[in-house]
Amino acid sequence: MPRRIVSVAAAGVLAAGLVAAVPQTATAAPTDAPSTDVSPQVLGAMERDLGLDAGAAKARLALDHKAATTEKSMRESLGGSFAGTWLDATAGTVHVAVTDEAAAAKVRAAGASATVVARSEASLTAIKDKLDAKAGTAAKSITGWYVDVQTNTVVVKAKPEGASAAKSFAATSGAASGVVRVEVTQEQPRTFYNVVGGDAYYMGGRCSVGFAVSGGFVTAGHCGTVGTATQGYNQVSQGTFEGSSFPGNDYAWVSTNADWTPTGSVNDYAGGAVAVAGSTESAVGSSICRSGSTTGWQCGTVEAKNQTVNYAEGAVLGMTQTTACAEPGDSGGSWLTGNQAQGVTSGGSGNCTSGGTTFFQPVNEILSTYGLSLVTS
Repeated sequence: MPRRIVSVAAAGVLAAGLVAAVPQTATAAPTDAPSTDVSPQVLGAMERDLGLDAGAAKARLALDHKAATTEKSMRESLGGSFAGTWLDATAGTVHVAVTDEAAAAKVRAAGASATVVARSEASLTAIKDKLDAKAGTAAKSITGWYVDVQTNTVVVKAKPEGASAAKSFAATSGAASGVVRVEVTQEQPRTFYNVVGGDAYYMGGRCSVGFAVSGGFVTAGHCGTVGTATQGYNQVSQGTFEGSSFPGNDYAWVSTNADWTPTGSVNDYAGGAVAVAGSTESAVGSSICRSGSTTGWQCGTVEAKNQTVNYAEGAVLGMTQTTACAEPGDSGGSWLTGNQAQGVTSGGSGNCTSGGTTFFQPVNEILSTYGLSLVTS
């Protein structure tokens, strides 16, 4: 019988229990179940990168889950008064920003800390949308822009030489003074072209598998265009890009042939695999870890969501910013908070020696766009 290669397995051999497990499919809708059964490899990576022992890492994941469920419920119940959620992991506090005292009372009743601000999340997003519409005019020294829920502003990030251009670009939003602010940074995001999280695959270059879906896997759009053929382990024929979007977005999906069996797991680069249980979106401030074929497992925290990143190739919208490092070869790879799938690696700045900022495209958007079902274990 010919050997079957598992597309999102570790580069070596998966644990026997995971190989034998029958893959299950889940819709794009995330589960609300907390992360109660977390891989030792995930806990070990959190200890290494976040300075947490096993007990503290589990407590952090419980807090991350609380922040995620609070954000979901408050956004649904507060409507136009909602202005964002963030987690203060040091204090163990979930903060919710609102635009009036009545909404603040609801937040406190839900067990979270309330902050009354001037602008709703919707109004700030509308300002960011105006900048998105002018993305093609942004100078290359402008590295991105996003809604900062903690300061209740829209932030435009730029290299030092681009500060003036960033101020002019910010003014195109038409927002009042102080609503859009410029943040100077030394970082210059770039796409990690020959890089993808999880197992490596090849298409003339090298990228990594993001998450298994029924019939294939999701990855980064800059790794290939529709019709691009892929190869896996030992250059074995693997599949074809069925959908791809970059720039504007940075996501894609690859359909695999019958020699490949999608499994709900991610390579932990420690000789095992991490089970994927669902895709509940984590909140700003949550811990997060990623897998990539160049730098393996790396962890950090979520700094901002729905950020527009202005690469040399063009702007990409709807990205999540993190403190986890990555390097070329990690593109397309997997991001998880606990056992919950978060997204696929797009690009960033820095490296895993000096540290840096990395961006990912949220996985639920990819599943929804292409009508895919996440495979769980």
